Amino acid sequence: MEQRTNGASLMSAILTNIPAEAQITRIEYEGPRIALYTRNPAYLHKNSYVISEIVNTLKKRVVTRTEKAIRKPEAEAKQALLKGLPPQAEASNFFFDDALGEITIEAGNPAVLSQEAGFDLGALMEQTGWKVKVRKAPHIKSTAIENMYFALKAGSDIREKFYRELGEAIFRPRMAAEEHVTIKTLGSFQEVGRSSILVETAESKVLLDCGIHPGSRNAWDAYPRLDWADVSPKDIDAIVISHSHLDHMGFLPAMYKYGYDGPVYCTEPTLPLMALLQNDFVKIAQIEGGRLIYEQKDIRDMIQHAITLPYGMVTDISPDIKLVFNNAGHILGSATVHLHIGEGAHNIVYTGDYKYGRTQLFDSATWNYPRVETLITESTYGAKEDIMPVREEVEMNFVNAINGTLRAGGKVLIPTPAVGRAQEILLVIDQYMRNKVLVEAPVFMEGMISEATAIHVSYADYLSRELRAKIINEGVNPFKSEYFTEVEHPTDREEAYREGPAIIMATSGMLEGGPVLDYFENIAPSDRNKILFVSYQVQGTIGRRVLDGGSQASLMDQNGKIKIVDVRCGVQKIEGFSGHSDYNQIIRFVGKVRPKLQLVLVNHGEKRKTENLAYSIQRIYRVPAIHPAVQEAIRVY
Repeated sequence: MEQRTNGASLMSAILTNIPAEAQITRIEYEGPRIALYTRNPAYLHKNSYVISEIVNTLKKRVVTRTEKAIRKPEAEAKQALLKGLPPQAEASNFFFDDALGEITIEAGNPAVLSQEAGFDLGALMEQTGWKVKVRKAPHIKSTAIENMYFALKAGSDIREKFYRELGEAIFRPRMAAEEHVTIKTLGSFQEVGRSSILVETAESKVLLDCGIHPGSRNAWDAYPRLDWADVSPKDIDAIVISHSHLDHMGFLPAMYKYGYDGPVYCTEPTLPLMALLQNDFVKIAQIEGGRLIYEQKDIRDMIQHAITLPYGMVTDISPDIKLVFNNAGHILGSATVHLHIGEGAHNIVYTGDYKYGRTQLFDSATWNYPRVETLITESTYGAKEDIMPVREEVEMNFVNAINGTLRAGGKVLIPTPAVGRAQEILLVIDQYMRNKVLVEAPVFMEGMISEATAIHVSYADYLSRELRAKIINEGVNPFKSEYFTEVEHPTDREEAYREGPAIIMATSGMLEGGPVLDYFENIAPSDRNKILFVSYQVQGTIGRRVLDGGSQASLMDQNGKIKIVDVRCGVQKIEGFSGHSDYNQIIRFVGKVRPKLQLVLVNHGEKRKTENLAYSIQRIYRVPAIHPAVQEAIRVY
């Protein structure tokens, strides 16, 4: 029996609760978890109370792993799975994770393999020696998910070593007697973009988000101000990512490039979505001759250091900080970040971007936290006039904005982020076309949107209750439609340009790069066409300038030359599809949090909106509320 020297009290507590029949061969740290390796996984599977009692005693995450000696070779294990799985499960892919001893089965009909359906995954573990997980197979091949699997598998040895060393750092004895908590604002305060917050305690430095500013033209305003905080990437103990938009995670691979080798915590779907958007960011920079702040190898490094967590799971991330993710309702996998600091000393909730209201895609953001002293809330729509219309009105405004252009034979270009709003718009278009309310026309969507949509299907557990039931239980894919055509290659765009009405959805949502610029150049000069914005346009972006009435836009071609595009087409913004809370929703959310807050920090909004929201919160709830700028330090405990 092997036993690590650090955390001896944890290990001895485990050993006293484990029957000999479990055949535990060693106990290892596995990042924020403690892993028990066994030669008899069937025993622990059938007697799950044993692990439950250990968890209740230690208040730590404990997982069981099969000893490598009992795992069948991959080819042999795959054959055993194919024999043991019912055909109606439609198993299509198997991912073997050597570092964790797990097989992930992608199944077209995962409900068949559920406990509710009477299927016992434990039997497959006995046959193969591997733990078995099931995920919904996407309706199209997902390159992002496959690349994620490849990076994880290629880094198996790296990950095993990383998990052990991280566990030793997390579970080490605390060194400081006093407790204090300071928040340093590194980005996205009195602005939208480059979200980044450093939480410092006597023991730890934890970075919340690590984004870029899409509209900035210089490095000082584009990236988190780690230089001001006098913090090297090597000094940080953990990075926590709230969701996969570039303004919250676009700088993350650069941290690995410049020396960070610690964990990044995010929800399960956030990891493939992050990698998808970051790889696209690199590709666009290469095509347009922009500055490469990181490369694809840095993205692989990030994947190999990622620890994904489901909603609601309490996880130690440093000697004095526990983390819990909860649904934020913004995009797939978006999370509010709840930090428990010290032995009940202080609790921080960072909302990231959140939607306190139901949408077709997601349930409303969680508000019921056991304890919060400091709340950091976004304020994208923090002005009193930022009140969204009711959903039925939003959808009809959208339909009416499109119908006139299509009836006149024009084309409607919808610039949209690949993740979140694109999927919401697809559902609305399909519904209203099928009901003959929206003029029938082909809908062209760029491959990035199709790829992101496939990830939504694969991680359907993170969608709204209704969509989960459709996709997992009923086998219905709401994102497939006879009206939709995927544009897989630039040459395919010629079909979208042919004479006749069409709807075109392309990234990026702010006209800051990507395929949308090709469409923009083609569509903007004709007054028969329309550009329809459905997401927030950050100050300084091309999208914001066009929305504000600019008659021309400057684009850079592949040779670095500037070309001018005349904007003669119609331009319109549809309010209400946003994944952000409006003013009323933010105010209601703050009022819901119990017990009464001690401090509210307002971020992620233009200066006027952060000021307004902070003033309103203070006036309505008699709670101290401030709107710091970037490069401020606030002692909260």
